[in-house]
Amino acid sequence: MNRFAKLSLIAAAVALTSGCMTRIETGEVGVRIGWDKQVQSGELLPGSFNQTFIGDVLTFPIKDVNVTLNDMTPVAKDNSTMKDLDAVVVYNINPQQVAELYSTKNRAFHAEFKGDTYVMYNYIVQNARNAIYKAARKYEALDMADNREAMERQIQEEITKNLAEEKLDGSITISQVLIRNVVPADSVVASANELVRSKNELKQKEIEVQTAKKEAERMAALANNSASSIAFMNAQAALNISEGIKNGKVQTIVVPSNMTSLMLPK
Repeated sequence: MNRFAKLSLIAAAVALTSGCMTRIETGEVGVRIGWDKQVQSGELLPGSFNQTFIGDVLTFPIKDVNVTLNDMTPVAKDNSTMKDLDAVVVYNINPQQVAELYSTKNRAFHAEFKGDTYVMYNYIVQNARNAIYKAARKYEALDMADNREAMERQIQEEITKNLAEEKLDGSITISQVLIRNVVPADSVVASANELVRSKNELKQKEIEVQTAKKEAERMAALANNSASSIAFMNAQAALNISEGIKNGKVQTIVVPSNMTSLMLPK
């Protein structure tokens, strides 16, 4: 075999080998599947190149995996059904537990997206939904938005408790729960708006009644003050006349009490 042929074979072998290599990216680990379709123990670390000429390599994102839950309709404490509740649950997988989780847990617990296997993704989806529906039962429909942070903590605690009961707390960590949207039913919103309108109307009527009452009190006070003022003026006038007579400054005319008219001669 001449030198050119040897170089060609080497180049072909390198090309074939490089075409059957998988690199494990940052934030994920790999698991080798043998030619017999069995999962081999041990994880393939980020940055490593692994041949897939014989067998296969599955990659598993393990850092900050987002589970998105949309269009949920939980029942509130007041027994009304929410129109919409959307949330995101972020979880991480212990890199050293990936192979065991993938090989020993029900395959329905995992999910496939664009060539990657998200281990325990569907399991987290179900646990998160249950925790969200349970937390929603603690709040009135119109109070959920104001208690969003408290609900997020309760949901995270509930999922973490369930993981511990299943002895998965060393394999899966819930790092964050975020409620992105919470909308009460239209009927609940309409009832709340009607209640607010009724309260505003009642308040306005109460103000009108109080205003009328104050005005009546003001008029009564004016009437009382007026009567007192006239009596005071009459008394003052009588006093002044008396003082004038006493001092000889006023001419006195005595009129009989039974006199009704003064007859003048024709």
